Amino acid sequence: MTELGIIAMLLICTAVVGTLAQRIQVPAVIGQILVGVLFGPAVLNLVHPTEIISFIAEIGVIILMFMAGLESDLQLLRRYLTPSLSVAVCGVVVPMVVFMLAGKIAHLSTEHAAFLAITFAATSVSITVEVLQEMKRLNGKEGTTILGAAVVDDILAVLILSVFVTLTHDGGSGHQLPLQWSLLIQLIYFVAVYLFVKWLAPWVMRLGNLMKVNSAPTVLSISICLAMAYVADLVGLSAVVGAFFAGIAIGQTGVSREIENTVTPIGYAFFIPIFFVSIGLEMTFASLKDQWILIVVLTILAVVTKLYGGAIGAKLTGFSWHSGLAVGAGMISRGEMALIIAQIGLSAKILTGNQYSDMVIVIVLSTLIAPLMLKHYFKKVE
Repeated sequence: MTELGIIAMLLICTAVVGTLAQRIQVPAVIGQILVGVLFGPAVLNLVHPTEIISFIAEIGVIILMFMAGLESDLQLLRRYLTPSLSVAVCGVVVPMVVFMLAGKIAHLSTEHAAFLAITFAATSVSITVEVLQEMKRLNGKEGTTILGAAVVDDILAVLILSVFVTLTHDGGSGHQLPLQWSLLIQLIYFVAVYLFVKWLAPWVMRLGNLMKVNSAPTVLSISICLAMAYVADLVGLSAVVGAFFAGIAIGQTGVSREIENTVTPIGYAFFIPIFFVSIGLEMTFASLKDQWILIVVLTILAVVTKLYGGAIGAKLTGFSWHSGLAVGAGMISRGEMALIIAQIGLSAKILTGNQYSDMVIVIVLSTLIAPLMLKHYFKKVE
C-alpha cells in the first residue's frame, strides 16, 4: 500500500513540475525526469526503483511509442526511408568509433572499450517523441526521419550487442540462440509485422467494431500493442519497436482517431509520467566526486557524436545543415535502451559497480540535454 502513496505523490509532482517547466519554455519531460532525480537515490533518497514502478514505466514507454506509431504517416515513413537508414547508420558508426577510441585512450581493455561504444551507440527515441508531440512536429520531414532512424538504430544496436556477446562470452549462459538463428527469427518477425499491418489489422479492427462490448476496439488495440511488444522482446528486439509497429498497424484502420482519443488520456495521466520519473530514479551521485571529469567528457561525447553523426547522415541524403542538426538532436537521448545495455554489462561482470554508476549518470544527463537541444535546433529549422 505504501507504493500507492508513492505513485500518487510522484504523479502530482510530475504534473506540477511539468507545468512549471513549460512555463519557462522547457520541455515538460525534463521536469518529469528531474522529479525522479530529486526523490530518488541521487538527492532525497525517498523513492527507489521497484518492480511495480518498473512495470508501470515499461507500460508507459510502450504506450508512448504505440501513440507515436498511431500518429505516424506511413507514406511519409516510406518517403523518408533512405534518410532514416543513413541517419541510423551514421548515428551508430560515429559514436562507436569515437567511444572505442576514447576507451583505448583511457587504457580500457578492448572488451570494455567495445562495450562502452555499444552502450552509447544506442538511441532511445521515446523522449524525442514526447518533445516532438509537444511541439507538433512529429509528422514533419525531420520528425518522420527521426522515427524511422530510431527503429533502424534499435535493430542495429541489438545486432551489434548480439555479435559482441557471441564473440566475447561464447553465447553467455548457453541459453542464447546462435547469432544466425537470432537474425533469422527477427527477419521472420518483420515479415509477420508487414503482413499484419497490410492485411490482418484492418480485419481485426472490423471484428472489434462488431462486438457489443463497450470500447472493444480500444481493448483490441491495446492487446495488439502489448502482444507485438512482447513478441518483439521475445525475438531479441526492444519492446518499443513492436509497440511502434502496432501503432502504425492500427493507424491504417478506420478507428485510429477513436483509439487515439481513448489511449492518450490513459497514457499521459498515469503510465508515461512514471516512465520519465523512472529514468531519473536510476541516477546516483555515488561516484560523481571522484569521476566528475570523466563523466563530463563522456557526456559531451555522448551528445556530440549523436548530434553530428545524425546530422551527417541527414546531410548525405539532401537535408539542409539546420535540418540535419535537428535530426541529429533527435537521436541524442539514450534513455531506457542504454540503461538496459549497461545493466547487461553489470550482470555479465563487464562493468564494475562504479563504472555502471558512471554510465547511468552519463545516460541520464544526455537524456536531460536531448530535449533542450531538440527544441533549439528545431527553432532554427523554422
